[in-house]
Amino acid sequence: MSQTSSTAQRALQIWKAGVRAVDSETLVSRSIQVTDQDLTICGHTIPLQGHERLLVTGAGKAGSGMAAGVEAALRGSALADRTTGWVNVPADCVRPLSKIHLYPARPASLNEPTVEGVYGARQILQKMSNLQPDDICIVLISGGGSALLPAPLPPVTLEDKQLVTRLLMSSGATIQELNCVRKQISAVKGGRLAQAAGYRQLFALIISDIVGDPLDLIASGPTVADESTTQDALQVLQRFVSDPAQIPESVWSVLKSEQTPAHSQKPVRCATVFNHIIGSNATAVEAASEQALALGYEVYSLGSANEGTAADSGVELAELCMQLQAGTGPVHRPACILSGGEPVVDLSSSPHPGKGGRNQELVLAAMQRLWDEAISGFCILSGGTDGEDGPTDAAGGILDEFSLKRAHELKLDPALYLRDHNAYPFLAATDGLLKTGATQTNVMDLRVALVD
Repeated sequence: MSQTSSTAQRALQIWKAGVRAVDSETLVSRSIQVTDQDLTICGHTIPLQGHERLLVTGAGKAGSGMAAGVEAALRGSALADRTTGWVNVPADCVRPLSKIHLYPARPASLNEPTVEGVYGARQILQKMSNLQPDDICIVLISGGGSALLPAPLPPVTLEDKQLVTRLLMSSGATIQELNCVRKQISAVKGGRLAQAAGYRQLFALIISDIVGDPLDLIASGPTVADESTTQDALQVLQRFVSDPAQIPESVWSVLKSEQTPAHSQKPVRCATVFNHIIGSNATAVEAASEQALALGYEVYSLGSANEGTAADSGVELAELCMQLQAGTGPVHRPACILSGGEPVVDLSSSPHPGKGGRNQELVLAAMQRLWDEAISGFCILSGGTDGEDGPTDAAGGILDEFSLKRAHELKLDPALYLRDHNAYPFLAATDGLLKTGATQTNVMDLRVALVD
């Protein structure tokens, strides 16, 4: 943003404090301690005999920083020389590391499974199946892992899986519903990645990007025994798909077969698999709150479990700002409202949706609500903590009195852009895009609303 209010600058400062608190490299390096005698991971101590190999695998938008965190924790130790790894990450997160190979499993800003991702998943499965009895495996899991670690269950093809994923996303399915289906047509999700390691010691370090931090849903739970069933997946498809012919026959055949891995394979041995959440949206909200308090704001937190639609969330924040300015809000001015979670954009009513993401749509909906209001000294910022918002190069959007004024001067109609889910060009024209680049972490979205 070329011209911003001081309020918007403070909102960005608060948002960045939240993102820093979930820096993936720091979260991982703090979780691992090593000496010549033992390795400790999240409080679990493994005696070292001096010959064990450590394999590091995983997938997710935070995978690059997480892998760097492992290397930082092991640096200078004998175990570092016996460490190898392969982690699937977005292309813009690839960087050279000493021991762990970061593999570009999809292009930047394309949150869909790719041929490259399938190749990377097969490499990881092969490496895990080659583990020896004394070897140790660390799996690094973060948001975006579902798309970055695709291994369609035959006869389902990658194209079949992509079609189903797009169809469910465009129909307004929640991440939980989407993952339910993806797990049932995958060779790695729903605990099947852990099965590839046999009964070795496996430690999953997880950065959560889902409301409530459900282990079985984050990246579709590759190290967590699947509690959903093929029947659950069938019900999701039947709820969102009016014409069964839209779903490939291969998907129906896998889901209707009694010979799927959910029925035929042994469950994950929980005694040898340890899953630990090391960072979440609540961590980011807490850090943002501390920064806001340090800047002199009274804080009203809506917590980390906010879902619903992006447009409704934007209206809610706009109305809270109006209440605060009028002196009828839940706290006194200067006030900061914090909100975490992940709303959705329902594209089902728009045959040709435009360009944008949920955070951009949320900010545009807030602008529409405030369009005819006399409000100043405020800011509403909504951004994905991963630095990505939909298939765009923006993390989200920022609304303040300057961007609202620019929209009026340009005679833009927010209602038209909202109707077409086309927030990106609107915010680009009003200098309201939030661009951060990849942040190497991912704990859903963080929203900061200020009223001075």
